[in-house]
Amino acid sequence: MGMDFDQIFEAIRADEQNASYTAAGIDPLYTAAAGARIVIIGQAPGQVAQDTRIPWNDKSGDRLREWLGMDRDTFYNPDLVSIMPMDFYFPGHGKGGDLPPRKGFAQKWHPQLLALMPNVRFTVLIGSYATRRYLGLKSKDKLTDVVRNYQSYLPEYFPLVHPSPRNQIWMKKNPWFEKDVIPDLQRHVSEALS
Repeated sequence: MGMDFDQIFEAIRADEQNASYTAAGIDPLYTAAAGARIVIIGQAPGQVAQDTRIPWNDKSGDRLREWLGMDRDTFYNPDLVSIMPMDFYFPGHGKGGDLPPRKGFAQKWHPQLLALMPNVRFTVLIGSYATRRYLGLKSKDKLTDVVRNYQSYLPEYFPLVHPSPRNQIWMKKNPWFEKDVIPDLQRHVSEALS
């Protein structure tokens, strides 16, 4: 028999890959519960999320909730929404922003958590790391094309670009995203939660 949610949490903390975080008193940052109907998989917690212990607790999170048509209470209710980034720890700062999630982290822990969530109706994949992992994309596949063709991944997955304020230029270049994709995303969210 597999581990339960609490045992998985403790196993993640005890994993030597995460020893430096655990020694610094930093716990893995994700939410998961058996009743979750939607799973949100992004990159990794940012510095603010890790400091406040609240995932998506920044401007990107505000925009994501707007896209989903979801209030904070619903978004942070693990019995409705599971938030499982590709890495459960802030990976640090790089030259152009945060460092990427550590390789192999999601592959190790996501299947164990997802196995305990039988009610999931669909998964929102945010950004290139999550979409490449879950959709089995090749390096030549462009995220813009994947998001434009989101319907071909339904009903299981809904791929999105990252809601970062840095993506303002992308949003202006791709008006179809707010016109067509967001309303359909909100419809799927509403159906999954009803």
